[in-house]
Amino acid sequence: MSLNKEKWINVLSLAFGIALLPPIWAVVSPYMGITTGAVALICAGVYVANGNKVRDGLSISIGFLLGDLWAVIALFLMDCINLNPDVELFITLFILGGLAVILASLVPKYIFLPAWLCGWAIGLTIMAPIGIQTIGSLPFEIAGAMIVGVWYVGAGVDKFQKVVASQLLEIDNDKKRKRT
Repeated sequence: MSLNKEKWINVLSLAFGIALLPPIWAVVSPYMGITTGAVALICAGVYVANGNKVRDGLSISIGFLLGDLWAVIALFLMDCINLNPDVELFITLFILGGLAVILASLVPKYIFLPAWLCGWAIGLTIMAPIGIQTIGSLPFEIAGAMIVGVWYVGAGVDKFQKVVASQLLEIDNDKKRKRT
């Protein structure tokens, strides 16, 4: 499959944006006290899968933050129930999963349900092995990485790519005009 010049410019400017901006976050995030920097890449993926819609950035961000909170609540509940761990897990996921769907459906303009569920899974994946007693600032680190994922990696790379591509296309058009 061959791409025309405009498509190549779009592909290469996106590749450059992906190659440049997320690695900057990966290097800088530990210096900011964030040990969960890779979470930003997952969250950016959800943002991009939603079509790079800046107008949905707030509802996606809120969804991720609610998912992070939901993970903390789930860990707390599982710690309090004191039943068989599989039963605790089932009860907690059943109740919180159902509630997330219901609550998000009440205000879909403000809460992007896929981000809530994804954020919940991210939080549980990172915090469950550690346990509720020792999570410390981890929920805040995860939340920070989630916001960076939506706005810096997701929306930022998209904006960067569009600016670079438009500049390169303008340069190409100027060259064509000078030739004629």
